[in-house]
Amino acid sequence: MAQLGGVAAVIPAASFVTHHADCEYPFRQNSDFWYLTGLDEPDAVALLLPYRPEGERFVLFVQPKEPTTEVWNGFRWGVEGAVAQFGADRAHPIAELPQLLGDYLKGAEAIGFRVGKHPNVEPLVLQAWAKQLDQAPRSGVSALGLVAPCPFIHQLRLRKGAEEIERMRETARISAQAHQLVRNTARPGMNERQLQAVIEQHFLEQGARGPAYGSIVAGGDNACVLHYTANNAPLVDGELVLIDAGCSLVDYYNGDITRTFPVNGRFSAEQRALYELVLAAQQAAIAEVRPGGTADRVHDLAVRVLVEGLVELGLLLGSVDGLIEQGAYRHLYMHRTGHWLGLDVHDVGAYRLGEHPVDLEPGMVLTVEPGLYVSDRLPVPDGQPAIADRWKGVGIRIEDDVLVSEQGNEVLTSLAEKSVEAMQR
Repeated sequence: MAQLGGVAAVIPAASFVTHHADCEYPFRQNSDFWYLTGLDEPDAVALLLPYRPEGERFVLFVQPKEPTTEVWNGFRWGVEGAVAQFGADRAHPIAELPQLLGDYLKGAEAIGFRVGKHPNVEPLVLQAWAKQLDQAPRSGVSALGLVAPCPFIHQLRLRKGAEEIERMRETARISAQAHQLVRNTARPGMNERQLQAVIEQHFLEQGARGPAYGSIVAGGDNACVLHYTANNAPLVDGELVLIDAGCSLVDYYNGDITRTFPVNGRFSAEQRALYELVLAAQQAAIAEVRPGGTADRVHDLAVRVLVEGLVELGLLLGSVDGLIEQGAYRHLYMHRTGHWLGLDVHDVGAYRLGEHPVDLEPGMVLTVEPGLYVSDRLPVPDGQPAIADRWKGVGIRIEDDVLVSEQGNEVLTSLAEKSVEAMQR
C-alpha cells in the first residue's frame, strides 16, 4: 500500500486451465495474488486502494458459496470468508465486479494492472478507465494512465521475510531428503521413471503439494538436454544420472536441487574429473553469495573456474580470459549459473537495473547451478579441439538453493550430499 501511493491496484487470481476436453489441470494460483491475499481459489480479484478511507482499502471479489457447485469442485470461502479469514475490508461476489469496479477506482491517480495476462478482467479495467477519461472534462479528475503493479510486488517478493525463509528451509529439507533417498535407490537396469516415482512419492509423503516443476531424471547423454523430461530410458551401467527435482509446498514455496552421480556407484576417470571441476566451480560461486555481491559475479566466477579446468583437461585451448571473452566455452556450458527462487521456481525480481547489477541483500534466495554438458549437439568453435569419445555423453550439474544472510549465506539444501565420496558407493 505504501509503495502504491495513489495508485489503485487490480490483481486477478488465476483461472482453471483446460488439459483436454472438459478435464482441467490442477489449479495453480497466480503467485502475485497469492502473495498478497493467501486465497487459493480461482477467478477472484483483489483491489488495493490506498487512497480510500480506512476500512475500504482491501477489497476482494470472490466466487460465492454455492453448495451445488461445491459438490463438484470443492469448498469455497465465499464473501463472508473473504472478510473473516483473509482480512478483506469488503468483499463481493465476482459477478458484481463489472458494476462496482468503476466506483472503487474513482479517485485513483493511476490504475495498476498487468495487461495481456487476464483476458476476463482486462476489458472491465479498460472500460472503467475509459469512462473516467470520458467524464474528466466535467469532473476534472481521472486516472492518468495504466501502470504495471509488478515492480511494486516483485521488489517485495525478491526479499523474503522470516516466515517465508522458514518455508524455504522446509521445502529445501524435503527436496534434499528425496535426493538422498533416490541416490541410494538407483541401480543399473532401472528406468529413469522409477527414480522419478521415488523422488515424487517422497514429496507427497512429506505433505508437499508435489513437484515444483517437471522433474528431470536424465541418464547418460540425456543429461546433455537441459530440459529433458521424457524420463523413460533405462539407466546404463557405467553412465551418470542427473536428477533435477524439487518440491512445492501447499503454500507454493519451491525447492530446486540438482545432483549427478554414477548409476553403478563408481566414477570413471573422465567422469570424476568433470564432476570435481563442476563441484569446485559451484563451491567458489556459493562463496560469492553475500550481501553486496551480485548474481553476475556469482556466474562470472563459476565460468572462470570451469574454463580454467577445461583448459587443464585439454577440452579447451587458449588463454582463460580470451576464451571467456569469446564465449568459446559455450558448447560445454551454455546457461546461467542460477536464478531467484521463491513462489516461482524462476522467481520474480530484476537481476540488473539498466547497466547496474542488483546487489544481493539478506532475504534473497537464489540457486547456484554450474554444469558441463559434453556431447555432439553443439558445434565445437573454430580453433577448439575436437572432443574425444571418452568424454562424450556426460552431463553434470550441481545445484543448491542459497539464502543471502546477514553473515554471508546459508545453503538451504545442504542436507543433499554432493562430495565425490558421497556420490560413490
